[in-house]
Amino acid sequence: MSTSGAGREQGAPGARARALAVLRVRSRALAVALLPAAAAVILLAGGSTGHMTGPGWDVARRIVTPLAVLVLLLAAGVALVVARARPAVTPTVPIAEESAPDLYRMVRDLADRLGVPAPSAIALTPDCDSWLEDRTHPAHAPPPPEEHDDVAHAGRPSRRAPAAPVLVIGSPFLWWMRVAELRALLAPVVAGTGPAAHPDIAAARRFVRGLDAAVAVTSAADRGPVTRAVLAGAGRVARLLLHGSRVHAAEMERGVAAAAAERAKAVDYGLRIVAQEQVGLAYAGWDRLLTRVALPAWRMGRWPARLNAGVVAALTELSRRDRLAEGFASRLGERPACDLLEEPGAVDEATSLLAARLFHGGPAETGPDWSPVHWGDYPEEVVDRKWRTDAARLHRILDALRVPPADEETRAPDGPTLARVLTHLSTTPDLPPAPAPAVVPDEDDLGGGTARSAALAARLTAELAREEAAAAAAPQAAAASDPDPLRDDRALPLVPLQPPRTGRELLADHITAMVCCAAMDTVGAVPGLDWLDGPTLLVGGARATDLPPQVLTLIEDGDPAGLRTWLARQGIRPEKPVRLA
Repeated sequence: MSTSGAGREQGAPGARARALAVLRVRSRALAVALLPAAAAVILLAGGSTGHMTGPGWDVARRIVTPLAVLVLLLAAGVALVVARARPAVTPTVPIAEESAPDLYRMVRDLADRLGVPAPSAIALTPDCDSWLEDRTHPAHAPPPPEEHDDVAHAGRPSRRAPAAPVLVIGSPFLWWMRVAELRALLAPVVAGTGPAAHPDIAAARRFVRGLDAAVAVTSAADRGPVTRAVLAGAGRVARLLLHGSRVHAAEMERGVAAAAAERAKAVDYGLRIVAQEQVGLAYAGWDRLLTRVALPAWRMGRWPARLNAGVVAALTELSRRDRLAEGFASRLGERPACDLLEEPGAVDEATSLLAARLFHGGPAETGPDWSPVHWGDYPEEVVDRKWRTDAARLHRILDALRVPPADEETRAPDGPTLARVLTHLSTTPDLPPAPAPAVVPDEDDLGGGTARSAALAARLTAELAREEAAAAAAPQAAAASDPDPLRDDRALPLVPLQPPRTGRELLADHITAMVCCAAMDTVGAVPGLDWLDGPTLLVGGARATDLPPQVLTLIEDGDPAGLRTWLARQGIRPEKPVRLA
């Protein structure tokens, strides 16, 4: 055998040895369950043949036989829970072969070059990662195809051949990477189908995933006390078995990964090094796009319908700003991997909706309060609406606090003004008594500011908490009446993007929104979209990047001089009323 051939299978023997160790845990558990039954059979057989007679043997038979039946019933119950528990499956967008024949052809060609079975299907996930996922559980498998050749299959039992794992690809890779880069990146992943086809490794994986699913089932809180008590024993046994096989299962997966990596070195190894650089860049751009651009839209009940196309724009903008990324923009002239899809726009829309569901907990379908938005409409339908909604919330709280108009307003204004906010936060009279907020913020969230800033931030936090609770009530009611018992994405969002905003951050966002509304209504500024920073204010066609420090100074020190100077420099008149949502 050649050196490369020996290295290619370097981790496979270790993975198979660890798989056998996992299966031995299962065998020992089965032996423990059968041991009382075996003892009862020996005692009963000895009594029937006259070899084990006498009062002592009779007492032993009366004790061991019921004990054996009880242990067998308990073991059967645990086995039933493990067998019926549905292993978790990552929510993905399935890609049919008809909608991506070139992609399937590339993956099959890659599998042939690696000498491994091809994946059974391809799916996309809105994340910067790729892996193989076992979906051979009966609850996950598609219905069997209809058989029309009755003569050819007459008398033959209907059996489904074990399916290969599903190849899950991160959707940002398809849009940012070139075809050759994607093929090089997927080589180690596709190579994992070889070890996955080994019977011992496949059986060990099914056993561990079944135990993990059983633990999840027995830990569910939405069950009655009787059901929880019955499942508690099965859960303890499943946890014990899972603990005993955890180390061997982890080492088995490491061996499988090592074997796949060694095998993949024979295919596009040099190009894979370049592709790995793109993985880090794509991850940075995807994270920035979700947290800075998509999250504000999701909070407004809109979901961007072209997130994957947006990550290309974000990374292109990054390459323009960052000298370290200048060379990556030249790749855009090559064929992108999304060209392997027949309808990339429809796939982008489906993965964008799934991203909103996973990272924000949005509904699974569009509706009046959950509709798509295209990038061209984002400034008007998301940014402008967000600012005016925040400004309206801020003035509702000022009304509740009975804050009077600013002294610089010579007459009662026709609408809310920025001057009212500035005057309230920069003066120090005693505040009128106000009811305590329904949600008490953390003191650390409000520290470092004036008393009026802290009070306003506390009221904003409580108001937003009430609005979010009311908005979450409808989706929860719909989920409670969901007739589909096989959903894996009930506890949404599965991966929250950011921790809850602090009171100081909320107040800064609302004051910034009020300033932007005043700028739009008095000097003709317009809302804009920055691919890396999200919503932005364009004054005279230029981004207003020096506004946040002035707002923070007002909040923390109660000093409006810096913000008033900025407003005067831009020609914004704070005493003029603004239009709110």
